[in-house]
Amino acid sequence: MAKQKQQYVMMKGTKDGLTLHLDDRCSYEDLLKEIEERLVNQAGGIASNSPLVSVHLNMGNRYLTPEQEEEVRALIRRSKNLVVESIESNVVSKAEAKEWLRKAEIVTVSRIVRSGQVLHVEGDLLLIGDVNPGGMVIAGGNIFILGALRGIAHAGYGGNKEAVIAASVMKPMQLGIGDVMNRAPDYKTDERNEMECAYINEQNQIVVDRLQLLMHLRPNLTRLERRV
Repeated sequence: MAKQKQQYVMMKGTKDGLTLHLDDRCSYEDLLKEIEERLVNQAGGIASNSPLVSVHLNMGNRYLTPEQEEEVRALIRRSKNLVVESIESNVVSKAEAKEWLRKAEIVTVSRIVRSGQVLHVEGDLLLIGDVNPGGMVIAGGNIFILGALRGIAHAGYGGNKEAVIAASVMKPMQLGIGDVMNRAPDYKTDERNEMECAYINEQNQIVVDRLQLLMHLRPNLTRLERRV
């Protein structure tokens, strides 16, 4: 009995098109050969005016260079009605990993941000000091201030509405989270003796409340424990 040839390409139709699960243990050359056999050579009977079908590639634990990605895309395009919509992989390049770590890291700064000064970081900001009126702190992630916030703070810069702002003294001129901006709450007339936090609620409004609520509202903040 002839041994059945192992398949390196598993196809599954979905409402979004066609998903291809590609074997990550075979050689890249063998993978290209099977893609050509199963998708290109068998597409001869398809009419040239057939509607396009989106293809989503799942590479598993295989990493493709930009050149290899383009080669795969070009090969699948030869099948007349298939076009690659997305390519997913469990593996990232060293440069991509470094970029992710840079954006995810906690940047600790010990200083006073004075009027006219701007402190901008891409990840989370831990500021040990005050933000004076007219000063501004901006972070791509969360902002934690061990001091007084009397200036402007913008967390989640770039669109992250899950970000939060916390300060020992919360008396800001303006708060921003994601694309939501808010002037300082005018109902607060005295300073509390506890840290407070600002977050976006279900009504897409910035709310200032007790810091203790964060563990329930943003349980993912426990990731800080793993990075210390």
